[in-house]
Amino acid sequence: MMVLVTGGSGSGKSAFAEERALSFGNPNAYYAATMEVMDGESLRRVERHRQMREGKGWITLEQPRDIEDITGRIWSYDSVVLVECLTNLVANEMYREDEECENLKECIGKITGEIAAVADSVENLVVVTGDVFDDGVSAAPALRNYLQVLGNVNRELAAMADEVVEVVVGIPVYLKGDSARENSICF
Repeated sequence: MMVLVTGGSGSGKSAFAEERALSFGNPNAYYAATMEVMDGESLRRVERHRQMREGKGWITLEQPRDIEDITGRIWSYDSVVLVECLTNLVANEMYREDEECENLKECIGKITGEIAAVADSVENLVVVTGDVFDDGVSAAPALRNYLQVLGNVNRELAAMADEVVEVVVGIPVYLKGDSARENSICF
């Protein structure tokens, strides 16, 4: 099963995604951390997430790019992987030091293809992504390109996912999957 979890900054999406991933009951739980520590703020965020995971049995895999590479470090298929967070992964892939991803379609294909490979290698996959699209359109071309790639990756992963959940002020809103049908409101 693949679950895509989205939400704004501070929405509670990470805590929900961790709980959802662990709810599957897989014997191995991998946390694929994509943030690169670049400054004090990113270090604080990494430390906060580490504290959230403490004592819960997570096996942490630091993987800021080339997410498919984690498949070689996963012990068995009956595992769950939590990829935290797609917003970092997309930025890391697009603006890597060794080669920037200038062809946006290739970048989208690389990221979605690698996430699909991870999904194929485990029983359950939970991917966290951020809703960064409500801040308006920036004139900066690099930011426009980033938002275009992230938006396309989010859309493709939502199509692939069995379940899509948006976390709003700590409340999960099921957009796709059995829970979405159970909780749907008819007007």
